[in-house]
Amino acid sequence: MGDAFGGAESGTQLHARLEGRSSLKNLEPCLFAEEGSPVHGDVIEFHGPEGTGKTEMLYHLLARCILAKAQGGLEVEVMFVDTDYHFDMLRLVTILENRLAQGTEEMIKQCLGRLFLVSCSSSTQLLLTLYSLENLFCAHPSLCVLILDSLSAFYWIDRSNGGESLTLQEMNLKKCASFLEKLVTQHHLILFATTQTLMQKSANSAEGFLPSKLPHETDTDYRPYLCKSWQQMVTHRMFFSKQCNSGSSKGFTVVSCHLKRNQIVKRSFSVAECGVQF
Repeated sequence: MGDAFGGAESGTQLHARLEGRSSLKNLEPCLFAEEGSPVHGDVIEFHGPEGTGKTEMLYHLLARCILAKAQGGLEVEVMFVDTDYHFDMLRLVTILENRLAQGTEEMIKQCLGRLFLVSCSSSTQLLLTLYSLENLFCAHPSLCVLILDSLSAFYWIDRSNGGESLTLQEMNLKKCASFLEKLVTQHHLILFATTQTLMQKSANSAEGFLPSKLPHETDTDYRPYLCKSWQQMVTHRMFFSKQCNSGSSKGFTVVSCHLKRNQIVKRSFSVAECGVQF
């Protein structure tokens, strides 16, 4: 990884590399509140309680990315950063097998060859890992998606280690957010990150982080608790929940909010052996 470059990158090489990033506009139209999303530079947060389908949705998008174009995929490379140590390779392979009508072991291997997987056990390790990834993004023009599951994994540990100082509590996360923004901007990436619902909403707590248009239609119990550096760089926030209506064939709901364009869309989906189904 460190030998990707023998010297400095020229402007022509930089332009060629960034132009090589594939479009992901057809990644999953049902998931976004507007046509033509996501685009390079987007930061998408999946927010919700545990067990509401966030990671399954990541597997759904991941499979779509790494499948070959001939099999209906986008054939792009993905970096998956696992901070919960919950990544289930067998689950991903099962989804791939269901999407490959006559899939062979070799085809599965080719798909998995487009996946880069790293695990982190602390916010410090996460920060160092992000620093180490820059050369990899430079060396792989088709590596255009970064997935982080989850960004809130170390919240309580960092809060405890920081003592009474909010600055110390948020220090590593602020550095992570700053470097993530650099990676996304400079390397034309699309970032997906999950966050857990750790706080109960208080009056007006979500003000400024939800679109002003019809906020009551989002049906969310959202209270921002991660650092402002992260909150300000998010372009799309998607709220995941379980459906309480037992008569519905769909088990989960996602409310997709485009924070810059003030657009909201609500979708239902189910999770089967073959993956997410809208």
